[in-house]
Amino acid sequence: MPVADHRVIAFGVEALDGRLGGGLRAGALHEVAARTCSLVDDAAATLFLAGIAAREARAIGGPVLWASCRNDLYAPGLEQAGLASADVIYAQPRDDAALLAVVEDAVRDGTPSAIVAEAGRVSMVATRRLQLVAADADMPVLLLRRRRSRALDPLSEPSAAWTRWRIASVPSERLGVAGVGRPRWSVELARQRGGEPFSLIVEGCDETGRLAVPAALGHRAAETAGTGRAAAA
Repeated sequence: MPVADHRVIAFGVEALDGRLGGGLRAGALHEVAARTCSLVDDAAATLFLAGIAAREARAIGGPVLWASCRNDLYAPGLEQAGLASADVIYAQPRDDAALLAVVEDAVRDGTPSAIVAEAGRVSMVATRRLQLVAADADMPVLLLRRRRSRALDPLSEPSAAWTRWRIASVPSERLGVAGVGRPRWSVELARQRGGEPFSLIVEGCDETGRLAVPAALGHRAAETAGTGRAAAA
């Protein structure tokens, strides 16, 4: 894939950046959903977005707006993914409609370096609006699509998002001594404009918000390329 002619947020992992034209397009709407309803998958999806926002905040030097109708964010967890509490502005709108309005106003205001928003119901029209304002402001809007039911995949609904991702937790590497290994995630790009879907196993965000390819898989990191399941769009 050719090098991007627009600003990108690099993952710093060639297995990802090389398939994204250099990195995640900065001025765009990106959607992420947990692969299942499990708490560990939900946490992995949340931290995946936190890492992206943390890298952009560090590069741009502005705060991250995190908008959610829920009150269950775990600040120490976000900090372990590189997103310190001092760098986050929290917004808790009353419902998804108000949340989308807050996000759109914040993009137009231009204060945040990046926006993370958690929503369950998002129409195709709303995603078009978010994609347009994100592109105009050259600001990433990172939308965590919450599952409204166990059976309904949020990415089965149409969207104008530039990329759409499914994230799941997978077993960590066994350690030679007793302890907790770095978390591993299954990162599946279900759809990207102008590119192919793929999936990859990565190590979860470190304290700088960066992912890594597990050492044991590094020599065969491309083994899962092209296996992503394309979602309806």
